[in-house]
Amino acid sequence: MKIIICGAGQVGGQIARHLSREDSSNQVTVVDNNPALIRRISDAYDVGGITGFASHPDVLEQAGARDADMVIAATQSDEVNMVVCQVAHSIFSVPRKIARLRTAAYLNAIYSDLYRREHLPIDVVISPELAVADAVMQRLAAPAAFDIESFLDGKAQLVGISLDSACAVLQTPLRQLSELFSTLKAVVVGIRRNDRLFVPDPGDQLYAGDQAYIFSATSDLPRVMEVFGKEHLDVRRALVVGAGNIGLNVAKKLEGKRIKARVKVIERRRDRAEFAADALNRTVVLNGDGLDLELLEEANVRHMDAVLALTDDDKTNILACVRAKTEGAKLVVALVNDASLIGLISPMGIDAYVNPRATTVSSILRYVRHGRVRAVYSVGDAEAEVIETQVLGTSAIAGRTVRNSELPEGCLIGLIQKGDDLLVPRGNTRIEEGDVLTLFCIRDQVNEVERLFQVGLDFF
Repeated sequence: MKIIICGAGQVGGQIARHLSREDSSNQVTVVDNNPALIRRISDAYDVGGITGFASHPDVLEQAGARDADMVIAATQSDEVNMVVCQVAHSIFSVPRKIARLRTAAYLNAIYSDLYRREHLPIDVVISPELAVADAVMQRLAAPAAFDIESFLDGKAQLVGISLDSACAVLQTPLRQLSELFSTLKAVVVGIRRNDRLFVPDPGDQLYAGDQAYIFSATSDLPRVMEVFGKEHLDVRRALVVGAGNIGLNVAKKLEGKRIKARVKVIERRRDRAEFAADALNRTVVLNGDGLDLELLEEANVRHMDAVLALTDDDKTNILACVRAKTEGAKLVVALVNDASLIGLISPMGIDAYVNPRATTVSSILRYVRHGRVRAVYSVGDAEAEVIETQVLGTSAIAGRTVRNSELPEGCLIGLIQKGDDLLVPRGNTRIEEGDVLTLFCIRDQVNEVERLFQVGLDFF
């Protein structure tokens, strides 16, 4: 696939990193008006680089837009991203155009159909703030998990759990879990141990200190958490630190929960605090510093079920979570943009984190895969990917049993959806046309997995 990425920032760079592996058939070109960024990304990855304004037709033509399969507009400017899609459509007839948009006014207009495809030809709109707000809410759905993502139309969840001595299945071979919990629809698909992420064998065991990635049927998730030594927490009182676009969206979602949560928000900027107070219905908005101990006490932080630090400053978020946890908050979640800081999360006692870059990249990657890929989720610092894909009759894997599927080492099937049924895969389970599979794949094996399912390009 020939792909043009407009914008060489964090998101554009991460997408290029994903798509430029040695054995990848993707031809990727990155466009940015900053020559230093283009030079850095061209040196680091096997991609082409063009210096210039991405919205200019001559620059897009130089990048190969005349025979491109897809344009991803991920610059820092919403307006530039929209113009890129318009030029790619009107002049070069690029089949697929993805735009990252942040401004609420644009999003509201697009989602309310005020912009029609023939007037503003964007096939897929990615809103980082909305995607991250959804990711934060997913963390609250399983508060004891440090990572969580939905699959199979919400019927399955991938959860990341840090294991301690309370886990009842420590030092138990994984193959025995299906015997011990025969009715539980759950599969351990990944383990991080001593900073190394790997796909386990049936004979592998879990140890205290491991981080386990588990696929679970959504209906079984509370029991799965219990088996792995985690208590369920019903979030009734929440404190949001930061009333930016993400914090405001999260507060609105908390207000709209079926079981109403009592929400408080702390915002440092007075004008933004006033804006948030007008935009929210039942939420108390406090103007001040989220690190101020007196203000946290005024917000009653010690009695909070959850504290969500969602400012645009990673260090503030981390320190706010540490302080809130010290003061007695049950659950703390930090927004962390810098992936190099993620290793500090667990040692500092922070329960969970959300990485906006990884969330946005995962949202975009689902649209640039081969075959019938329905969803892609990036694990850790792009160390692995979770793929949801439908099996077609022409797929190499169709008609085979799981035992004979020839999936590469470093890839494991999580759950299988057959019609309305959700199955835990066994060695003799037959993979048939129409089945939807969830797969956990170490990064280097993703292209081989795609080959098994690939039947040519299939855009959604």
